[in-house]
Amino acid sequence: MAVYKPVSHVVFDMDGLLIDSEQLYYKATKEVCGLFNKEYTWDMKVHTMGWLGDAASQYIVETLELPITPEKFYKELKKRYATLFPSVQLMPGAERILRHLHQHKIPIALGTSSSQENVELKLKNHKELFSLFHHMVVGSDPDVKNGKPAPDVFLVCAARFPERPAPEKVLVFEDAVNGVQAALAAGMQVVMVPSSHIPEENCRSATLVIKSLTEIKPELFGLPAF
Repeated sequence: MAVYKPVSHVVFDMDGLLIDSEQLYYKATKEVCGLFNKEYTWDMKVHTMGWLGDAASQYIVETLELPITPEKFYKELKKRYATLFPSVQLMPGAERILRHLHQHKIPIALGTSSSQENVELKLKNHKELFSLFHHMVVGSDPDVKNGKPAPDVFLVCAARFPERPAPEKVLVFEDAVNGVQAALAAGMQVVMVPSSHIPEENCRSATLVIKSLTEIKPELFGLPAF
């Protein structure tokens, strides 16, 4: 049986983990690529999950050889985000785990590659729940020099807790392969909740893999049980 180290702080990714936004990103991107009769696939989506927006846009434009600059491509995406994101729903188990940890005074924070602008759109109808976080670190934060799989987001996030916990005392929740690699590179344990589009063999490096946040047992990591 696997043995996990006890932690004192928890950091959550957002897209595809706490909110069901990956499908909205996919819809928006597929629409823009469709303007040029190009096919955007889930494999491309999985490859760029956790990347910063400008880097993902450049990858898509170059891969599909779109007759548009990455900047204009991203501008087209943002038009669609403004319509789609405010309707985003919570993922199963998200509210339960956040309220549970907050109630037991476990410091929690958000570490996302999403820009501040996109975060505000997505949280329009979930502000109260996300106010439980001690702080949020977004992809457009000036201290985040590199997107996932680089560890920047999680290292910056941990450093902003007043207690400044050591990396091994921080547990990360992620849904993407790039996010898992970022957490491991930061020296943290990571629970992965992958989407069905991610092959099983790509999830093996995670500390623990579960199908849904409803399955998590916080006591495995020395946190209060439900």
